[in-house]
Parts: sequence; structure tokens; C-alpha cells
Amino acid sequence: MSTRNRRFVRYVVVLLLAGFVSASAAPETAFGQRRRRSRQAGEDATPGPNVYKSRNFHVMTDLSREDSEELLERLETMLTLVSAYWGRRNTRPIEMYVIDDFENWPESQLAQMDSDGVAMVRGGGGLTITQVISSGNKFVSKAVVYAGSDHGTPQHEAVHAYCGHAFGTTGPVWYSEGMAEVGQYWKKNDKSVNAPQPVIDYLQSGELKELDAIVNNPLETTGDSWQNYAWRWALCHLLGFNENYTKRFKPLGLALLAKQDVDFWQVYGSQAQEISFEYALFLQDMAPGYRCDLCSWDWKTRFKGLQGSALVQASIRADRGWQASRLKVFEGTAYSVEASGNWTITEEGDDVSPEGTESGEGRLVGVIFHDYTLSEPFDLPADGTWTAPADGDLFLRCHDDWGSIADNSGAVRVKLKLADESAAASE
Repeated sequence: MSTRNRRFVRYVVVLLLAGFVSASAAPETAFGQRRRRSRQAGEDATPGPNVYKSRNFHVMTDLSREDSEELLERLETMLTLVSAYWGRRNTRPIEMYVIDDFENWPESQLAQMDSDGVAMVRGGGGLTITQVISSGNKFVSKAVVYAGSDHGTPQHEAVHAYCGHAFGTTGPVWYSEGMAEVGQYWKKNDKSVNAPQPVIDYLQSGELKELDAIVNNPLETTGDSWQNYAWRWALCHLLGFNENYTKRFKPLGLALLAKQDVDFWQVYGSQAQEISFEYALFLQDMAPGYRCDLCSWDWKTRFKGLQGSALVQASIRADRGWQASRLKVFEGTAYSVEASGNWTITEEGDDVSPEGTESGEGRLVGVIFHDYTLSEPFDLPADGTWTAPADGDLFLRCHDDWGSIADNSGAVRVKLKLADESAAASE
């Protein structure tokens, strides 16, 4: 994972006092000096670095033809997703140098390339150089990427290049690097966590990094460390996919890319406690396949305590995270629960009752929310009584690995009421 600490975006901005120049004014790179060696993807390649082209990318690389075609496909898929998200097309082909083995690159060729870019790749990372020529609100830009061939570096840097072409900037560090990481992990029609396991392990292994330390830390810079990149990715992923925050996140990003006078706290300040809670919970439960949209916390449902024979009912889905029961419980009070129906915990699995399997999968479980903290989860009987371990609002779910709930189906109907005296005495 050491590649993350060497990524960098360099901007050269030229402000014109009058007039506006065309994109052709951007300096020519080594690509223009080596057109005779250019190859469309699919043609036989000559030894050494060759240029492979797709609609939006011109990639000079020493990768094999097959690997180059696969890289172009990944890059085009990524660009389709991010350009649809931000609502702007890429304005010109993105030129990229993707180096797999420096032994395959003649020194004469390397000498024609940007020395900082080559140095970054030698160090295990990447560099995007974006030149912007602007006049008023108009601009033309040209981005050139230098990247090693592994660890998703080409996709990460290509997101920076796209933003440079489409917006003339990539925004503040936390957003720029966080969204570049989101872009490199993003898969079509897939909202799940696709970050590498070492990134997940790191985020779950240490002290939680507070939100303000991510979005408002002047000491952090682009290219600083893969650990900081991991925190930025996690926050952008949560805000981008969690149903409580996604509607504000895209407008915030577009405003940041437009260099408007707006920041994270102006948009999300009123939801600071909720975001901090869900962010910590996301980091705690994160796993490959985790879905922030399916695990979005219910902040709207009203909870109530019970008296006499009153009851509350809730439908609890197998393919969701913690869900509101509508019951406010009190520590030491006994309650009865009746759960009816079945659910499945695999895409084509057999029905499972709320009692769950012998190993506990599919069992009805609960947790108590109070003042933005959670109790330890606990099992609930499908038909029986239980005693509340703390005061607060009761949330329920179908027990399954957090990265596997998306393929679950079905729901159970849960009825909750106060236990009668004899039932409470038997606890």
C-alpha cells in the first residue's frame, strides 16, 4: 500500500488579461513526438512502450497488448461512471504514461517525459500534471498522467485528469483525493465497498479520525500518505452512498469544483452528530461488500414507551442494517416479542425463521440506541421474553455478515409489548 503516499496533482494555471486561446496552445508532450509508434488497442505491439488508444485515453505503456486493452476498458468504465455522476463529459483525450517496468523504457524516451512524473512512478506512485489556461469563467486544460501499473494508480490519477479537463480543478484535498479513490474502486451498478482489505484493516485498527481533521486540516496535502487517502475515501464513500447524505453531497462537490465559497460544515453542519455517528459505525462494520445505502440509519421514525397491553409492530427486512422497532425500552423492564415469517440469508438459500440457523445466521438481533451510542448487540427470541439491558430506542436486524446482507431477501413481522408479571418473573 506504499503507493498511496506518492500520488500528486500539479497545476499550472495561466491567467490571461484578455482574449482566450484554444486547447492547442497547451504544450506538446512526448506523445506528439512518437506518433509513428502509436498503436490502436488490438494491433500487434512493437517491443518497448507503445501507445494504445480508446475514445478518452491515449496510454503509452510497456504493458502487453492484452493488459493494455484491459486497462483501457477499466479506464473507460471508470470515466463513464464519474462523468455521469458529475454531469460533465471529458473534453479531450487524457494522455497517460503507465510504466510497468523501467527496464522496458529507453533512457531517450524517459528523457522526453516530465522528470517529476518519472520520479513519482519510480517511487511507487503517480503524478497528474494539469495545465489550465483561463480567461474569466472560460478555460481550456490539458492533463497528463504518470502512473505505475498496479494498485489502481492509473484509475486514481485518471479521475484527477478528468476533473482537470471538465472543471479546471479537482477541489480541496479531502474531496479531490477522496473522490479519486472512490473513482478507482467504483464498479458499474455496484454501491458496495470495494476497497482493498489492507485499507479496511487500517481504518479499523486505530483511533477514529474526527471529521474536522479530514475536511479542515491545513497540514494535510495531496500526496501526503496512503493512510490519509484511506480516511478521505471512507468519508466520501459514506457521503456519496448513504441515503441520509447523498442528496447534498453531489451539489457540494460541484460547488467545490466550481470554486464557490462553500465548505463541508456549511452543508452538513446541522447533521454533524448524525454523520459522526454513522461514520464511526461504517468504519466499525465495514467489510468488502458493505452497502452504506442499505445500512443508512433511520433518523425519522418516532419511538414510544408502552403501558398496559399496548404494543408496537415493525416489519424487519433481511437485506437492511439496523431498523427501527418503534419501541422505546427501559433498563430492567421485561418485554415479550413475537416474530412471524421467514427470510433468506443467501441469494438462492432456503427460508430461515427468526430463530436463525444453528450457527446464529438469520437470527433476530437487537441493539439499543441512546444519545448517539449503541449497546452491545443481543439475540432476541422469535417467541418469548427478554429484558432490556439499557434505556433507549430498540433497533432490530437479521443477523448476517455486514458484507453479505445485499443478497438477503424477505422480512419478518415483529410484535413487541410489555411482558406480563408471570413472564417477567420467569426471566
